[in-house]
Amino acid sequence: MAKNENKASVLAFEKKLVASDGYLFGTVWNERENVVPLRLKEKSVRGTISNRLKPAIKNDPVKLNAEVEKPNLQTVDSCALGQDQDTLKLQFTLKVLGGLERPSACNNDTFRSNYKKVVRDYIEKEGFKELSMRYATNIANGRYLWRNRIGSEKVEVQVQTLNTDSPQTWVFDATKISTKDFTNSDENINSLAKRISDVLSSDNDSLILEIDCFAKIGKAQEVYPSEELVMDKGNAKSKKSKILYSVDDIAALHSQKIGNAIRTIDTWYPAFSDAEESVGPIAIEPYGAVTNLGKAYRTPKDKQDFYTLFDKYGWGNALDRVEDEHYVMAVLVRGGVFGEGDE
Repeated sequence: MAKNENKASVLAFEKKLVASDGYLFGTVWNERENVVPLRLKEKSVRGTISNRLKPAIKNDPVKLNAEVEKPNLQTVDSCALGQDQDTLKLQFTLKVLGGLERPSACNNDTFRSNYKKVVRDYIEKEGFKELSMRYATNIANGRYLWRNRIGSEKVEVQVQTLNTDSPQTWVFDATKISTKDFTNSDENINSLAKRISDVLSSDNDSLILEIDCFAKIGKAQEVYPSEELVMDKGNAKSKKSKILYSVDDIAALHSQKIGNAIRTIDTWYPAFSDAEESVGPIAIEPYGAVTNLGKAYRTPKDKQDFYTLFDKYGWGNALDRVEDEHYVMAVLVRGGVFGEGDE
């Protein structure tokens, strides 16, 4: 047997849920047809020293007083609604693509044939209904607002199809749709999920959704666009303590941040059922990584990581639970490079 006959060293999948950047606008809840693009503002502030200090300083009152007297000067980006505005509008589009049974790159014919049968069997049995219901729920509940959702008095999500001969529109009261589970029985969510599942189950269909989300957060309140990661430390912008994201001078959310929110559907990881360990639904990731907690919730040790499951399932072997199948398919919808290297 050839060394690589039972491996696909080149293996990649294109993502099937493609979000655009999200643009932020200010408006008034009762006059939402009139919107104004939100701009970033730069401001300089004098803060206090609040970081942990070395024992030699914090245990010496004289040194401590000298340290806290130092000015903590910062230049930061900020964004807020206008004085006459009480509502944030987030607008983006989401493209849904079919063709999951075909990897975008694969150098093993045997794997390609087995994998194609696995996907077809999954479509025949499950039809992406469970995944699509969860994606639709996250569209409807406004999870992609992130910090902007917290404390909102009202949140309304409007969804419409763009590239279809059968246009449809849905309106959701996001405050009535949980972000903690996927037990909703909303008919509009089921209808939207049906459109998504039909495309994911197809050979090459596509669907484009335009999503407008309105959050009544209060007059002149602060808004939270995405924050930039500055790689070039020599850049003048790096002198700022916080750099926010904008596109064509309009405050915005990264497409990656929106996509992460929509694929936050993993309630199948081992710790989810443990009240002390569970953090609610997490984003679909190969190792269940939650970076803000610095923890991976799916590890090879538990045999619940993507690669352990995929190396079995992708070659046509049955998994123990249908939930594991949902998870593997959700990672493939996410897309990525998953080839096995030679050892």
